[in-house]
Amino acid sequence: MNYDFDVIILGGGAAGLMCAIEAGRRGRRVAVLERAPRIGKKILISGGGRCNFTNLHCQPENFISANPHFAKSALAAYTPSDFIALVEKHGIRYHEKTLGQLFCDGSAQQIVTMLESECCNAGVRILTNAAVESVEHGSGFTIRLRQTAEEHGEKDEFHAAALVVATGGLSIPKMGATSFGYDLARQFEIKIIEPRPALVPLLFTEEDSQQYSDLTGLSAEVVAAIGKHRFREKMLFTHRGLSGPAILQISSFWKPLTSISIDLAPGHDFTAPIRNNNAARRDLPALKAALRAVLPHRLADRWLDLHLPAAWTNHALAELERQVHNWIVHPESTDGYDKAEVTAGGVDTNDLSAKTMESRKIPGLYFIGEVVDVTGHLGGFNFQWAWASGFCAGQAT
Repeated sequence: MNYDFDVIILGGGAAGLMCAIEAGRRGRRVAVLERAPRIGKKILISGGGRCNFTNLHCQPENFISANPHFAKSALAAYTPSDFIALVEKHGIRYHEKTLGQLFCDGSAQQIVTMLESECCNAGVRILTNAAVESVEHGSGFTIRLRQTAEEHGEKDEFHAAALVVATGGLSIPKMGATSFGYDLARQFEIKIIEPRPALVPLLFTEEDSQQYSDLTGLSAEVVAAIGKHRFREKMLFTHRGLSGPAILQISSFWKPLTSISIDLAPGHDFTAPIRNNNAARRDLPALKAALRAVLPHRLADRWLDLHLPAAWTNHALAELERQVHNWIVHPESTDGYDKAEVTAGGVDTNDLSAKTMESRKIPGLYFIGEVVDVTGHLGGFNFQWAWASGFCAGQAT
């Protein structure tokens, strides 16, 4: 069968559905081709099933890209307030959790249902189980679908003047993530910034694992830093390394052989009372109590086991204090795409229009969402990028 549309969108996730809604509202004939059995699978698992759908404090500074200015135009064109208005239009109740993060009071399914309803109202056709076999470009785009074992005859073909690639990145392959979007970009000789896992736990070296892995489940508020990038949030010890919001945030900036500085007790000077009290200076219980006052007890005890000074001079105690505020960790690696919330890198923004997401090389070809080299911080920013980039492409197709 042959199908003719004005706009074909590959991927029925956050960015693809938003693009479809906006293009459909403009009277365009739109088809969304989703290779999975259902749309919005990543939306459904986000935010612990409640979908952290945006962040009130969204700014361009909350995004990572080889071109830090690229996202500004789209983020200004479609703001958190715009998406909140859509949520409120559908009567979805929500709340702010921390740091401007907005979650559904109920289920993430409410967001998917909302997007599906808006697509329906805009006349958008959504096809699931639609795996693309090939994409060709001539006077427009021709997309052929892969047949299932039960199907026979000629493959279905879709034709459109505009093709929007919203296929996501490599994170969470069990949800169906593939390299398709990057492969398609390379087919059209569009550059790719090397993808890497982001918002992902970090793994210990063998030495650190032996020293800290039995602290699994222990958490503390820390400041994790690489260079000028600093995040003050919770850190969690796992049986293989470190996780928690602070680590997920800083992981987006980590590269092999890079070290991370972790302040385990931000804002505290736990040795000050001991340094100023000669009687207490040789009192190990006093030192342990002082550190336990600012760290979880098991971590405080382990830290003293590993870093107890040989001499109890003020200088030695000051060095112990410095080490607590500057724990240098050399991660062995990340926990990979299986545990990464998003993929950093992707389609080079230098090859795209910042206002429309259209390829500068191939007219009518657009890339939006996670497949593009724009990665948000943890806390709803990646959804806001999906809404904003999808909106801009939908306005232009």
